[in-house]
Amino acid sequence: MPELPEVETVRRGLEPAMVGARFTKVTQRRPDLRFPFPERFTERLEGQEVTALGRRAKYLLADLSSGEVLVMHLGMSGRFLVTQGGTTRMPGEFHHEHGGLGAHDHVVFQLSNGAAVTYNDARRFGFMDLVPRSAIETSKHFAGMGIEPLGNELSGETIARLFAGKRTPLKAALLDQRLIAGLGNIYVCEALFRTGLHPEAPAGSLVTKKGEPTDKAYQLADVIRDVLTEAVEAGGSTLRDHAQVDGSLGYFQHSFRVYDREGEPCATPACTGTVARLVQSGRSTFYCPECQKRSRT
Repeated sequence: MPELPEVETVRRGLEPAMVGARFTKVTQRRPDLRFPFPERFTERLEGQEVTALGRRAKYLLADLSSGEVLVMHLGMSGRFLVTQGGTTRMPGEFHHEHGGLGAHDHVVFQLSNGAAVTYNDARRFGFMDLVPRSAIETSKHFAGMGIEPLGNELSGETIARLFAGKRTPLKAALLDQRLIAGLGNIYVCEALFRTGLHPEAPAGSLVTKKGEPTDKAYQLADVIRDVLTEAVEAGGSTLRDHAQVDGSLGYFQHSFRVYDREGEPCATPACTGTVARLVQSGRSTFYCPECQKRSRT
């Protein structure tokens, strides 16, 4: 599953081709992906202008002149190809084999600027929907979704409010999409390492008895934002998952300090620790037992 920086990489790659252009023709080649397409999908899109292309957590949101929003989720293997001016580029390359382009090209958007945007999805775990803009936050996709980690809402005070009294392991709390939306396994491991917080520490340990944020709560908010921003600027944590718009791989994976480095020396200068791995809720967590002691808050 792509993480937030990878989805943002795709959004930035699609934006120049889509925003300000009209859908002149939409070709839908099957009735469903993970879920059925909405009723009259092509009819509701054709003739509409894309006025903005945004992102909410790991969803892409194309605002239409009709007042509806085209909601798109990539699932595990979804990707877009942009053909324009005789060249084709892919704003996002995934680890999973796609089984050959063409056979899994399920939707093609022809745009008034001459661009063609093709949605390819071998496993069909992605989906598309149309939702009124006025109802987007209360729709089934976003109702109850937490704050954006790259937005202004994320702060030490917010972390204290969300985590107060929680005995849930810190990593699990950060991955709870009802609290903070869009954070994924890779970047949570990196943020906890940089902050010196143990992934199994209680989430409530970032809150004082008076309900105020600890110094680590403030630091964690800043580090989360920094890690995600670095990854977006680098084109995402590829690990063969993503390519930038020009087809070159992003380089954030070379900046991993702890993720997928089990058994390697800790990247912290002068630390003698070795990166370890534990499993939380079926997912691998990487951390340094020396830098991230349970007692640290």
